[in-house]
Amino acid sequence: MDRLDAMSVLVAVVEAGSLSAAARRLGMPLATVSRKVNELEAHLRTRLLTRTTRQLALTEAGASYVAACRRILEDVGEAERAATGEYASPRGELALSAPVVFGRLHVLPVVTEFLAQYPEIDVRLALADRVVNLMEERVDAAVRIGAMPDSALVAVGVGAIRRVVCASPAYLARHGVPQHPRDLSAHQCVTFEGVEGRTWIFRSGKDLSRDAAKTALMQPVASRLAVNTAEAAIDAALMNVGVTRVLSYQVAQAVREGRLDLLLEAYEPAPWPVSLVHGGQTPLPLKLRAFLDFATPRLRARIEAARIGVAPS
Repeated sequence: MDRLDAMSVLVAVVEAGSLSAAARRLGMPLATVSRKVNELEAHLRTRLLTRTTRQLALTEAGASYVAACRRILEDVGEAERAATGEYASPRGELALSAPVVFGRLHVLPVVTEFLAQYPEIDVRLALADRVVNLMEERVDAAVRIGAMPDSALVAVGVGAIRRVVCASPAYLARHGVPQHPRDLSAHQCVTFEGVEGRTWIFRSGKDLSRDAAKTALMQPVASRLAVNTAEAAIDAALMNVGVTRVLSYQVAQAVREGRLDLLLEAYEPAPWPVSLVHGGQTPLPLKLRAFLDFATPRLRARIEAARIGVAPS
């Protein structure tokens, strides 16, 4: 039995959630995946997984063993990258993650420039509106929007994103322009669960303290339409359905073109920071160092260029 191979299969099964899903991900027959897991359990003389027709779960022994497998596989990967010269010249595959819309608008253009400059580096870019675990999902670097919790990750700030309220000029001509967050109670709203749902958070006013705990204003809104993507919320606002709240970069072009108007800017909460994060491993692979050095100033420039309206003071 190739134990490293069996460990990799076991980790894939746990991450995929089932033997069949892991088989599809690995491009391996289901019988082979099952056999490798069984051989590993036989070798260890303990059960690692409990299987039912509906779900798969780790035993207590399995949970600790899988955590060890991940560390071992990562160490082996580091050793192989060093041996193949990845630390001597920028080469190999670089795995990146970013939020869907931000990734499409800003990260993808930077990545395409990067590929042209570094022909020996391939990039795997995963766009997802969730927090990706860099170690578990083998991601080298990720773009994060929002405050960074305390962690072992290294974060490089590349800008800030505002939460903006907007509507089409045609809608505002019919329904009026809200002057205070409480005016939203009389407006039709398009809510997007990815930002704040049906209660929007504002500051009490531009001349007051920026201390969010003291000045936060919680405004319930009447959700005429609820959607689960920012693109749908923006499209609905463009179709004159109502007022919506999204992130500033998502509507920058529509605002510049006059198809959407920004509202209640004086009451915006503090912007969310945008960070480029990585695990901070030592030594840092040259492919990752090359990308960080290349992407950081370009992302900063793109975020600055996408700035719209007047940020609250």
